[in-house]
Amino acid sequence: MGVRLIKISALYFLIGVGIGYYMSTAHAYNLTPVHVHINLLGWTALTLAGIIYILFPEAGRTKLAKWHFWLHNIGLPLMMAGLALVVYGNDSLLLFTIVGANLTTLGVVLFVINVWKNVKETPQSE
Repeated sequence: MGVRLIKISALYFLIGVGIGYYMSTAHAYNLTPVHVHINLLGWTALTLAGIIYILFPEAGRTKLAKWHFWLHNIGLPLMMAGLALVVYGNDSLLLFTIVGANLTTLGVVLFVINVWKNVKETPQSE
C-alpha cells in the first residue's frame, strides 16, 4: 500500500505543479485553493502516509489502509473539481466539494485510527 500511495502522490504533485505553473504564467490566481489542497492533501499527505505504510508494513496491510487509500483518492478529486468550479462562480456542483471533502476527511480519520492501532515501536526503533 505504501508504494501505491507514493506513486499516486507523484501524480498529485504533477497536477499541483501544473496548476501552479498555469497560475504564474497566466497571472490568474483563482485556483490557489485547488493548487494548495492538491499539493497538501495529494502530494504531501499521501507521500507521508506511503512512507509510514512502508516503515510499518502491518499498518499498510490493513483494511483501514485500503479504505484510506480509496476514500482519499475518490474524495480529493471530487472536492477539487467542485472547488475549481466554485472559485469560478459556478455553484452548480458544490455538492462535489461537499461529498469529496467528507470522503477525504473520513479517509484521513481512518488513517489516524490505523496509525494509532498498528504503528508500534519495534526492537530496532527503541
